[in-house]
Amino acid sequence: MTTKKRYYNVTGREFLTKAHTYLAEDDLLQASEKGWGAAAQMVKSAAEARGWPHNGHHQLWRAVNLLVDQTGDRDIRTAFAAAAALHTNFYEGWLPRETVEDYLAHVSDLLSKLEPLAS
Repeated sequence: MTTKKRYYNVTGREFLTKAHTYLAEDDLLQASEKGWGAAAQMVKSAAEARGWPHNGHHQLWRAVNLLVDQTGDRDIRTAFAAAAALHTNFYEGWLPRETVEDYLAHVSDLLSKLEPLAS
């Protein structure tokens, strides 16, 4: 694994851990943003492994769609959409705790699916 891929991988896992810490503290805005960050970092890792661009939301979504095409796993797209909702929640604060918690579970699943694709 290259240094960049490793960085994205490790950072993604660290962000997910922090998201759960913030959730336990009932800081839903920070939990949401760390959940988004975890998903984005892991998509970056998988994209980096394939030589795909990943420097913005548009490119991250393109990478997600390409990963779905390659794997046939449409849950990757659904989980990333949950992460995107968390990102919006950081700015808007409209998601209830139960939804943030549920979407973080989707992000956790996403990381587990993408980690092997980054090697």
